[in-house]
Amino acid sequence: MSQKNETPILILSLLITAGLIGGGFWWFTRKTSFNLNQVTKPQPINSTSPNITKPESSGNNFASIQNVPTGLFNYGGSTSWAPVRLAVDPAIQAARPEFRLRYVEPISASPGSSTGIQALIDGRLAFAQSSRPILNEELKRAKERGFTLQQIAVAIDGLAVAVNPNINIPGLTVDQLRSIYTGKITNWNQVGGPNIPIKPYSRRISDGGTVELFVQDILSGQAFSSNVEFVSTTTQALQKVAGSIGGIYYASAPEVVPQCSIKPLPLGRMQGQYITPYQEPLVLPSECPGKRNKLNIEAFQSGKYPITRNLFVVVKQNNQIEQQAGVAYANLLLTEQGQELISQAGFVKIR
Repeated sequence: MSQKNETPILILSLLITAGLIGGGFWWFTRKTSFNLNQVTKPQPINSTSPNITKPESSGNNFASIQNVPTGLFNYGGSTSWAPVRLAVDPAIQAARPEFRLRYVEPISASPGSSTGIQALIDGRLAFAQSSRPILNEELKRAKERGFTLQQIAVAIDGLAVAVNPNINIPGLTVDQLRSIYTGKITNWNQVGGPNIPIKPYSRRISDGGTVELFVQDILSGQAFSSNVEFVSTTTQALQKVAGSIGGIYYASAPEVVPQCSIKPLPLGRMQGQYITPYQEPLVLPSECPGKRNKLNIEAFQSGKYPITRNLFVVVKQNNQIEQQAGVAYANLLLTEQGQELISQAGFVKIR
């Protein structure tokens, strides 16, 4: 056969081969995209997009947010975010099915802000949920990996103190709370209560942002007293407080205020000037669960309540799809729809 006749056949063969290779690659990527053990593979994104470096102004609903990536994204972090994961995230999934979220707990550590941010730095999460600001050492570790971290505030939370319902005191000051957990105050009669030894409970500082914030802001960096009993979860701690007349515990306000078996305690910066974490009048345990205490939203928003904080979405600024996913998640929570659902979950709107 002449060379002239061979040329079209050669070209046709090359095209068929390329098609088979391309089809095989398409099939392979379709198969591997459903591997639930991996975060969606990083892909370059348009770094000039306003959604990549900062959150949008709030929209009306989830459908209004642009630049929401398609894929499966691992996320996790603070246990204080549990009400959001329970009430808000399913609504996001229903409205934006292309943006699939998979909550991941650490394998060999307790879930919390620290472990979530570390997993984000290590590449195991696309974005993290935190109940405290990013620490300098975390920024340093991220920089060593070649990227930076961004925190986007999406809600306001407060720390509430739970005591046994039989402890009858008007409240505690922040200084008195510090003295209880550092061992300077050991009996309720030292703060105007009955002659009953105080039994403080706490999760360990390695367990999450709530404890880290408590140690930093309330204890001023001091160590816990030797009489503090450490527990694994807030559920376990509240059960212990309910069963011990001298018990006391602190946690995220939505985890404490509505509970039936304990009493949330008013706190103040000065003695006699106490602010309730709940809307008055107090709902007694005998009236619960028919009625439940609700958050004192006005006191949290105004800053009158002495222990408040922001909840943050922590974003990896690496110009990859993880960054787009983190900012998109924050933008969804900052819509009017997201903020309303956050309020229903027990937190305070930031907008």
